Amino acid sequence: MRVRTAAFALLVLILSACQSTSRPSQPEPAPAHERVLAGYFTEWGSYGRAYRVKNLAASGSADRLTHLMYAFGKVDGGRCGVGDAWAAYQKPVAAAESIDGVADTTATPLRGNFGQLWKLKGSHPKLKILWSFGGWNGSAGFTAAAKDPAAFARSCHDLLKDPRWAGLFDGIDVDWEYPNACGLQCDRSGRESLAKVVAALRTAFGKDALVTAVVPGDVKKLGAVDLSAAAAQVNWLGAMTYDYFGAGNTDAKTAPHSPLTAYPGIPRPGATTEATVSQLLKQGVPSVKLLFGVGFYGRGWTGVRGAAPGATATGPAPGKYEKGLEDYKVLAGRCPPTGTIGGTAYAQCGTQWWSYDTPQTIRGKVLYARSASLGGVFAWELSGDTPDGKLLTALAS
Repeated sequence: MRVRTAAFALLVLILSACQSTSRPSQPEPAPAHERVLAGYFTEWGSYGRAYRVKNLAASGSADRLTHLMYAFGKVDGGRCGVGDAWAAYQKPVAAAESIDGVADTTATPLRGNFGQLWKLKGSHPKLKILWSFGGWNGSAGFTAAAKDPAAFARSCHDLLKDPRWAGLFDGIDVDWEYPNACGLQCDRSGRESLAKVVAALRTAFGKDALVTAVVPGDVKKLGAVDLSAAAAQVNWLGAMTYDYFGAGNTDAKTAPHSPLTAYPGIPRPGATTEATVSQLLKQGVPSVKLLFGVGFYGRGWTGVRGAAPGATATGPAPGKYEKGLEDYKVLAGRCPPTGTIGGTAYAQCGTQWWSYDTPQTIRGKVLYARSASLGGVFAWELSGDTPDGKLLTALAS
């Protein structure tokens, strides 16, 4: 009995050794998910703001970004179209404004922002560029798009693949404000509207293309659509976690427009980045497919006598491009922070009161994104940053 047992044990060892040598190697662990750092580049920025593709390279932003979102294409009658053809691909770019110092001529096949983006992509081959459609002023056409998503998606595919710039864009971004809810206009396309639109885009562009969408920061609007179904079709959903408060929104008292967390006395408890993210996760959006936004600007009031949030104001503070709004690069020097609350900064200068994010508060938001295992963060929009890209540097930390 003992001899047989020993022989059997020896046989088992030999067979085990043979099996271990012939067994296929175990697969390598999946690589860690690359965090997204996306930034919006506005088409109109090349006019009065004088923020051009060259600035992306000069500031170092192009080195830090993983994705650049070109805003905006238009949605007209349920079809994708060019927003401003002159700025996009017709306007000749002078040598001083060109990323490589070479001016456009009449013989240059692709001019304007698109021509410059081609040059940027050539020097930054890892940077992915998406064309974003819609925006606050350009979302009315999505209602028609939701009635025939396949036709909408075909029009977008044909536009991005136009021979004049084919290969420039790696995907498409949907900035619908807002599906089945009210923005500048009201939409009643139904809870499945966003999911149907992005599903049609995924079919038209294929599994390897980038298809993304932004969603409201307002938790009430988030419940108007099936975001879990939409998330299944996109690479990510980006939550617009800014503009919770602002003098332009008829808020009579000061409040930070982009708080990370609630604070005592906040006018609406759910108006925070943390609350928005929590709601999206509850609605079934995977954390790895969720980004939140950081504004590179401030919201301001005038006629303010108190330094702390909650002081009564008489109206919006003056801004260069819009009442109650100013770029960070201006506010950082003109009205520096005097305090922080809810994970963001505020400042009182004279009778004006402003709220905005700084490199320090942005680092806190990045830590929150990491702690929540989110897919990344994005910036709206890049022209508000300093010439050396202080805010984007903090986002990339």
